[in-house]
Amino acid sequence: MKPEETVDFYIKTAWHAISRMYNQKGAEEGLTTSIGFVLININSHEGTPATKIAPLMGLESRSLTRMLKSMEEKGLICRKPDSTDKRSVRIFLTAEGKRKKEISIQTIKEFNEAIYKELSKKELDQFFKVFHKINQVIEQQQSEMISPNDV
Repeated sequence: MKPEETVDFYIKTAWHAISRMYNQKGAEEGLTTSIGFVLININSHEGTPATKIAPLMGLESRSLTRMLKSMEEKGLICRKPDSTDKRSVRIFLTAEGKRKKEISIQTIKEFNEAIYKELSKKELDQFFKVFHKINQVIEQQQSEMISPNDV
């Protein structure tokens, strides 16, 4: 089977193209795709528990820890103890982090608007339906990989 005959080939190449596009736009603001997505996943008013961010993005906590440290050094975020659970840390956006979050959101909106102009409602509905099914297959595959001894 040739790579271009596989579903994951098209998903991966599309994601890499999207990521490159976002990185090119983000470079003007000193952002990467990953940093933009972290910013989007932080609640602008209440902050977000550090432990909730990695699962939202499908990241390992080790990777996120390095990224948060970098973002803190860039003045995009700050860490504060949770007001109700002092053992927990919440991540808050700084004023600059909020500004960069808005840029990230706008970049995503512009890309989505371009896609919505090119595809009909029927095509988009089918696209979302197919990806929903792909995610169901992935979940099924993952559940089959977990043996009873792992639980």
